[in-house]
Formats: sequence, C-alpha cells, structure tokens
Amino acid sequence: MAMNDVPGSVGTSASFSLRLGQTIFSSASLLFMSLGVEFYSYTAFCYLVTIMGLVIPWSFTLAIVDGYSVLVKCPIRQPGILFIIVIGDWILSILTLAAACSTASVVDLLLHTNGSYCPQKLCSRYQISAAMAFLTWFLSSASSLFNLWLLPSL
Repeated sequence: MAMNDVPGSVGTSASFSLRLGQTIFSSASLLFMSLGVEFYSYTAFCYLVTIMGLVIPWSFTLAIVDGYSVLVKCPIRQPGILFIIVIGDWILSILTLAAACSTASVVDLLLHTNGSYCPQKLCSRYQISAAMAFLTWFLSSASSLFNLWLLPSL
C-alpha cells in the first residue's frame, strides 16, 4: 500500500464514512441538547450547541468533497488544501472534546447535587447529547490523524 493510499485520508471512502459519522453524531448531539430543552441556562450547554453548529457544516462539506472524490476517482492531494483540512479538523476536534467534557461534567454535577436541579428526563437527554459529542470527537480526531499521516508524503 502506497503512502498516498492511507485509508481515512481525504478523498477515500473511509474518509467519507468518517465525515458522514461526524455529521450524524454532531447533529444528534445538537438535537438532543436543543429540542424542547432549556440548554441556555448553562454555559457549557451553550458551548456544546455552538461547537456542534460549527462541526455540522464542516463535516458535511467535507463529506460531499469525499463523496465526489470517490465517485470521480480523483482524491485531493494538494498539500495546501490538505494542511487546511488537518488544521480545521484539529481545531474542531479539540473544541468538540472540550464541549463534550464540560457538558458531561455539568450533567454529572447536576445529577449529584443535593436537591435535583435537573429532572431525570432532561438530564438523560443532556447525557445522550454529551455521548454523541464524544463520538463526534472520536471520529473527528481519527480523520485528522489519517490526514496528518498522509501530509508528509505529499
């Protein structure tokens, strides 16, 4: 396998799958956090909504690029574009991890304080949202690492 054939790098079907997963999990995280829930009461929850609002268009756009690259069998191999994608993935990956961790810790705090500040139904939705954010982070960091691995060979 040549270095240019790294599974998960931009323009491959594995990258398309990773991007599609990121889009699905970040959308699920955003939906569980914001539909019918008063997430704006806590800064950590607002932060998660903001970051997921950034991850969704980024991942969806790159999924479209990957899908097109797979269909025309012409992967993206320009170092400048790949560098921008790696940097964007790293930044969003770190922000997603921070948002997931802060949301999970606030939910844990709300569940374990004396006197429930969070009804069980709402807290379980917050927990699911944090779990979806962690899954988004995992896929985003994997995408970034695969593309970072490809970058020196160009």
